[in-house]
Parts: sequence; structure tokens; C-alpha cells
Amino acid sequence: MTNTLINPVKVSKVEVLKQKSNFLRGPIDTELNDGNPFFSQDGLQILKFHGSYQQKYRDLDKAKNKGEEAQYTMMLRTRSPGGVIPWQLYLALDKLCDKYGNHTLRATTRQGFQIHGILKENLKTVIADITRNMGSTVGACGDINRNVMAPAVPFKNKPEYAYAREYAVKIADFLAPQAGAYYDIWLDGEVAVTSSEDREVVEARNRQGKGSAKTNISDVEPIYGTQYLPRKFKIAIAVAGDNSVDLYTNDLALVVITDAQNQLEGFNVYVGGGLGRAHNNDATIVRMADCIGFVPVAEIYDAIKAIVAVQRDYGDRHNRRHSRFKHILHEWGVDKFMQVLREYYPTPLAPARELPAFKYQDYLGWHEQGDGKYFVGVSIENGRVSDRKDLQLKTALREISETFHHDFVLTPNHNLLITEVAADEKDAIQKILDRCGVLAPDKIDSLVRYSMACPAFPTCGLAIAESERILPSILARIRKLLVRLGLQDETFITRMTGCPNGCARPYMAELAFVGSAADEYQIWLGGSFDSTRLAQPYVQRLHVDNLEKGLEPLFVYFRNERQASESFGDFCDRKGIEDLRQFAETYVPEENPKGKRKDVRHRVTLSGKSYELLKKAVDAQGASMKDIVELALEKYLG
Repeated sequence: MTNTLINPVKVSKVEVLKQKSNFLRGPIDTELNDGNPFFSQDGLQILKFHGSYQQKYRDLDKAKNKGEEAQYTMMLRTRSPGGVIPWQLYLALDKLCDKYGNHTLRATTRQGFQIHGILKENLKTVIADITRNMGSTVGACGDINRNVMAPAVPFKNKPEYAYAREYAVKIADFLAPQAGAYYDIWLDGEVAVTSSEDREVVEARNRQGKGSAKTNISDVEPIYGTQYLPRKFKIAIAVAGDNSVDLYTNDLALVVITDAQNQLEGFNVYVGGGLGRAHNNDATIVRMADCIGFVPVAEIYDAIKAIVAVQRDYGDRHNRRHSRFKHILHEWGVDKFMQVLREYYPTPLAPARELPAFKYQDYLGWHEQGDGKYFVGVSIENGRVSDRKDLQLKTALREISETFHHDFVLTPNHNLLITEVAADEKDAIQKILDRCGVLAPDKIDSLVRYSMACPAFPTCGLAIAESERILPSILARIRKLLVRLGLQDETFITRMTGCPNGCARPYMAELAFVGSAADEYQIWLGGSFDSTRLAQPYVQRLHVDNLEKGLEPLFVYFRNERQASESFGDFCDRKGIEDLRQFAETYVPEENPKGKRKDVRHRVTLSGKSYELLKKAVDAQGASMKDIVELALEKYLG
């Protein structure tokens, strides 16, 4: 079978490189042992398909020292469908990041782990060790289907969650590269098989579609061919009412539909979501996925293959900024897309099944699984698993994994669940978490709990501004401002990225910071807490030094004009960006932001013990002593 794409037009250099790579082997196979500490530009493009990015150390302070040689390292990302990390794999990753990486692990927003800081000379060793410990990195990056997401929770008395996880694995296998380059390069041809592929997956991958257009175009790579996809393709599987996977942000999302006997009937299908964009380029867009109908379970592989084939054959292979699947939906519209889809999948889609409203849940803390066992959700602030003075998260997770041998499951919001905990193990696990400073969910500031940041500096080559390293201080300042304005009980979804590519999904947040220059951020407002509505750009550049000045008018307007129980995101969406801007432009800072008369200052003497407690509260909450004392007195005295 030949590999023939529809619309043979001018293509980018990357497309030519993929076609000449011998199904993702070259030039990795020759450059891996060439003695250089880095891969060539051609090499790093193919390296992505194997789950790795080459990165240059980009710390802002270091960058000022001219004449220093560039320090190249590799980031490696796991392929973990549904976020499942077997305990053997976790212990291997923990050891590998210490021996070959930067001593930390990074939980991603697509339910995988990343190791940063690997030298090129050690890359093969690390990949081989991951693969031999029930893991993989193939397809974690590159112009193919990425890690398939599913709700992390292991409910045993809710079959829809088991179906979601089952099909996350099956679809990941269905769309995995087939040419074998991964095993040839990293395992010297040894194929590490932890479990055999489901027969239905193999049959579905190899059969030709029933439409007039071909879904399979190559004997070696049936679905992808020699050029693979124009860009990355992201899939998530959701459960009705549970939006923990941010389903609307995916190229393809499926929602599990069961019958009255809890048997799997099929899936509601959503297409065309995506968040990557570029500043000052209106051709790059953010878009929520559209629901196109219902597909019965017996047809789901054929429908998926057809949707991927439309992107393969019609996606832009010349301009990579315009090559994501969302651009097809944006420019064609749903009706034309459905017409073209019929050429690959001729069966008309049934109307989508009615669903309850989607809600975001993070599943932190202790929960029953439904089978007599428990799981506990652990917050990983900004996804960074490390040890520091006040929190030894890395130590805690290693000790739990070594002692209890329970699998972990990563969430799409870079937290982690410890699963299959027996009732008589709960206390011991909780003692480890307490001893290592891991906070219970009710002890975490809600702004922190519902926030996310991408890694940005010093590792990401696309970073324009700080993200992971600066978000904690930004949130502390926002909390202090909220307390000063009498909004101490408010919370909202906050996300930050160091560039506009949107890895932490900022464009769905209630308040988002998108790096636009050093120490400057584009501000987006009006997404929803449940990630069911796009935010809108409010300010193009806000310098971090002007954070309070820029946000105070918004919070005052919200405080004064909100409706009953209205969230900050809903308020911003209701008022609209232009109305918010107009209020901010005419805003005059209040002499007393809480709207009360200016109080006469009185002096009160505290005991040494009370004063030290007050100091600790100031450091923890980022509020003034006056605000904390007044709040405590108001609550105590009514």
C-alpha cells in the first residue's frame, strides 16, 4: 500500500524530514552516539516522537553572563494513558531523576511525568529503564496522538469510570506508532511487552474504513503513513458530569454513555478543541470542542480513525502555526466537517445523548473506592515533586511506594492519587504525609489548590516569562489584596503560562496570566470554574510590579456589583471585557477599600506567644497583622 496524502501542496521542512526519517529512526540513530552533547535541529524534531525534548538551560540570571557555553539537556515525558503509574515505574522514575536528572519529577497537565536535566549520553539508559519498569515514552510528544486522558479516580462501584480508563488504554494503543523505531533505537530491537494488545484494537487498526476515502494509507504505519500528522493530536475520555479532564480543550473528546444496566453503549463525541496560540497573530486561535453526536461502542475505533484521517489529509502541512485540528473546524464549520467525515466514516452519527452539567473536581483528600478500599488525593503545587524545607513530597511518595506497593494515578490538573489503600493502611499513609508536611486539602489556600502553572524558565525553550517559579508569590499577593478588599473568602481558578502556547490551559481559567515579555503578562478573564467556557483577553501586558494596581479595580467591581453567589469568572463573563476595562479606566482607589469609615488606631499589647502566632499567620496568609486580627475578632465576637 502506498502512502498518499490528499492535497499534495507545498510542505514545511519538518514534513520533509519526517518523510525521510525511515519511520522516525533517522537522524536519531546516527546522532545518538556521535560524541556531541546535543542533537541537531533535524534530530530534535524526530526526538520528540520518542517522548523527549532537547532543552537549553535558560535561567534569566545565567543568560546575562555572556560567553558561557550552552548547557544542553533532555526532558523526557512518560506515556501514561489515564495517568496510571505502576508503583514499580514510580520508584524507577524517582531513582532516575536523582541519578540522571535534576532530582525532581514534574507531573504534567496530561497525566504523565517529566524528568528534566538528562544528558544526551544518558538518554538511552533512562528510556530503557523506564520501558523495562512498565513505562513508555513513545508518543508522549511529536506529531501523533499524545497521552490519552481519563478521570483519575478508581471508583469500583461506578462502571463508567472503569470504561473511561479501559478505553484510554485501548485508544492509546490503537493510535500508537507501529514502525518499531522506538525499540530499535532505545532497546536495541528488544520489544518490552507488559501486556498484549487487545485483539479488537489490532483488528480495528489494520482494517480499511468503509468510506470512499482511505483511512489506512501505509503497510508500516496504517493510520499515520510516512509523514504522520501535521501536528500533535490530543484525546480525552470523560464521564458524564465530571470535567476533571478539561474535555473541551481536546482535539477529540469522548464521553462515556452507559445503559440502565451500567453496560457501555457508546460515546458522545466532541471535536476541534485546542488552546495553543501566538501573540499578535490573529490566525492562531483558542477554541472549545463541538459535540457532533453519538457513536456506539462497536463503531468507536472506525469513527476515531476517520476523524484522525481528516486531520492527517486536510491539516496544514506548510504553516505549523496553522496545522492543529481546531483550524479545520474553525474554518470549515461543523457542517462541512461532517460532510468530509462521511467520506471516511459513512455511517451517520446519531444525536448526542443528553448529559448533566459538567463540574470540575480535583478529588483531593480521602475517598472510598466503592470496594472497601480507599484512595487519597495529594496536591502537587505546580506539578513539581521535590523535597524542600517545609515539604518533603518526594520523600513521602517514595516511602509510600516502597512500603505499600500501591499504584499512583496522575490527574489532569497535576495532582496525584494513591490508590487501592486498605482500611488498615490509612493511618500509616496519613502519618507519612503529615510527617513530610503534605497538607490536607482544607489546609491548602484555595487559590493555590485550584491553580496551575507550566514549567517555563529555566528549561522550556519557548518561555517568554516566568511561570512555575513565580506563581506562588503572585498568588500570595492576590490573596493579600483580596483580604484587604474584604474578599478573603473568595477563590477562583488561576492559571499561568510563560508563553501563549497554553500548556497549563490558561484560556479556560477565571483569571489567567500568559507570558508576553520578561516580567509581563497578558491577562485573560471570564473562564468558568468548571472549564466549560473560554476566557477572553483583557490586558495585553501587565508588569508584575503593577499586579495590585491592575487587579484591584476588577476585584472592587466584583465585590460591589456581583450577584448572589456569583463567581469571579461568571461575573467577568456577564459584564464583558469592555465593561471591565471601562470601570478600570475610571477607577479611583478607595481610601478605605472595605467601604467603612477610617478607623481610629488603638494600641493593644499582646503576649509573646500570641505575637509569634500572629507573625506565623502573616507569613502563611500574606495578609497584614491588622487584617488578621480584625478578621479573627469579627468571627469570634460575631
